[in-house]
Amino acid sequence: MLEDIYTELIAEHSHATENRRQLPNATIKERGHNPSCGDDIILELEISDGVIKDAAFTGQGCAISQASTDMMIELLRGKNIDDAKKLAELFIAMIKGNVTDDDELIQLDEAAALKNISNMPARVKCATLAWHTFLGVKN
Repeated sequence: MLEDIYTELIAEHSHATENRRQLPNATIKERGHNPSCGDDIILELEISDGVIKDAAFTGQGCAISQASTDMMIELLRGKNIDDAKKLAELFIAMIKGNVTDDDELIQLDEAAALKNISNMPARVKCATLAWHTFLGVKN
């Protein structure tokens, strides 16, 4: 059952097109690249008054990296930068297996479904690429 939800979310988000575009009013563009597998994204953010007004991405990668990027954008859009960075840090801690409390992970919304990637070491970099890219943004 849980595996079905995970698979369904990965498929849904990896094929979603709403967030896969260039952002005409981007104030920040940051590239994320994983040379070990070829995942490569450009994260674009429109930040105004410390709030992520809009976000989008372009690039290519495996289903997990693309789905994770899409989930991240859905989660962070509308958040202030400090709150968004805390969520990104929480996601990375979850994937590393350092945070496992479901009550805390509920903040991640659908992205919490990627929790079990912590058991797949080869996929950790795929799942965290966008989140690390976001944390690298200078604002």
